[in-house]
Amino acid sequence: MAGAIIENMSTKKLCIVGGILLVFQVIAFLVGGLIAPSPTTAVPYTSVKCIDIRKNHHKTKWLMPWGPNHCEKLKDFDEAVSRQIEANDIVFAVHIPLPSKEMSPWFQFMLFIMQLDIAFKMDNDLKENAEITLDVSLAYRDDMFDDWEEIAHAIEIRKLKCTFGSPKTLESEGRHYDCDFLPFMEIGSVAHKYYLINIRLPVNERKGINVGIGEIKDIRLVGIHQNGGFTKVWFAMKTFLTPSILIIMVWYWRRITLMTRAPVLLEKVIFALGISMTFINIPVEWFSIGFDWTWMLLFGDIRQGIFYAMLLSFWIIFCGEHMMVGTAQKGMWFPAPLAEDQNERNRLSGYWKQVGPIAVGSFCLFIFDMCERGVQLKNPFYSIWTTEVGTELAMAFIIVAGICLCLYFLFLCFMVFQVFRNISGKQSSLPAMSKARRLHYEGLIFRFKFLMLITLACAAMTVIFFIVSQVTEGHWKWGDITIQVNSAFFTGIYGMWNLYVFALMFLYAPSHKNYGEDQSNGDLGVNSGEELQLTTTITHVDGPTEVYKLARKEAQE
Repeated sequence: MAGAIIENMSTKKLCIVGGILLVFQVIAFLVGGLIAPSPTTAVPYTSVKCIDIRKNHHKTKWLMPWGPNHCEKLKDFDEAVSRQIEANDIVFAVHIPLPSKEMSPWFQFMLFIMQLDIAFKMDNDLKENAEITLDVSLAYRDDMFDDWEEIAHAIEIRKLKCTFGSPKTLESEGRHYDCDFLPFMEIGSVAHKYYLINIRLPVNERKGINVGIGEIKDIRLVGIHQNGGFTKVWFAMKTFLTPSILIIMVWYWRRITLMTRAPVLLEKVIFALGISMTFINIPVEWFSIGFDWTWMLLFGDIRQGIFYAMLLSFWIIFCGEHMMVGTAQKGMWFPAPLAEDQNERNRLSGYWKQVGPIAVGSFCLFIFDMCERGVQLKNPFYSIWTTEVGTELAMAFIIVAGICLCLYFLFLCFMVFQVFRNISGKQSSLPAMSKARRLHYEGLIFRFKFLMLITLACAAMTVIFFIVSQVTEGHWKWGDITIQVNSAFFTGIYGMWNLYVFALMFLYAPSHKNYGEDQSNGDLGVNSGEELQLTTTITHVDGPTEVYKLARKEAQE
């Protein structure tokens, strides 16, 4: 009877915890939807054509599109032709931000894409598979009267992918090609107030540089940066969640160290998952407000990669530790009686077939990220997609990672199917058990199904909100209330995985409840002082858990 009361109380507590976590989940979505602005802002820039005939006449090599020291401008290329100004003497200048505005470290990053306005002309047609060579420079300053300081200079090549919707005749001259956007620049910090981009299109007919690229009328840029208001909300969430996960981690590991046995594999993996979640949570981004840390984007990718690798590994090991290969004796059921099988499953090497694809896929994505954002630490204009070799290399890494992901999910689906099939088969033997023991095993099964349901819900919500954020305009209006869907997606999903890790450590912390003599001589059949774990059915290499001992003793009787 006491065992039944304990199990009923445990299930009731589980439901209460689930309700509390659901409330916090709703709050996480509302913080992003109602408080935070849109995550990013896109700002269009049109370059100004500057004349740089005699470069040694300029006090500085940097050409400003506007302001007190602005360059000598060209209205269009017809004026350049009439004034006999060569293409090599024209510089496309873009000042960031627009006049009377300043950039801020709260913007976190800047991403730029380029669009070329190319007109059709019979004697200067755009060749197939044409490539444009860009001589680009980036500078900064923090005062309107300071000198510009160079950040980067590079000569980059971009492939032009353009279509022309009209027949190429004299009547179509002057019409513009429809060209794809080109990757231009990405920088991982916004530590300065003002930035200046100078773009040159060097022409060398002998070497075939910038020949057959059509008649370029204008160069347009679109700058994307994170909104300062969203950054503040994001930092606040990280600052709040970091101690929350740290506290539950300390509590969880303390419960494990109080056990008379060593930690088992599942407990170690859950703890490692908590560490990886804390690694993401630690708000080191606060330092980016005062320091020019251009590596923060790469660092963020590495942190997320570690967490998702640990999460995928946990799902495999979690299912493996619940594959209860049982037998029935005297109407009873006990899990995994083979000690050798338990010893094998309690070592990470026992899951090498399932964890191997995770490691290979994660490594491929890491190499890809280093080839892209790692190089951008030195050259922000670099893109791995701009060359054939780079594109093939990037696609190879992505394809290998995709294959590994598919193999992983095949293994995972098979293991989940095995677990549920075993559970369904063992449930038929539950009615033959004593009431206390039946409630105990029903509690174990309920916990497994409860966590599987939460896992599926988290994965489904991640996919659903990602799709919704892509197909909507970014916000919904309900009367006077505006909900930022994209912000709600980021804060809600981020909060959800934190709550998921929190729930794991809470539910799978070992129990330290000892039941007295009255219970030991009753339905449970446990000696006084024996420890009953209600959260797992796994065994350890040094000996089985108390759940296994409990089942074995009953079977022997």
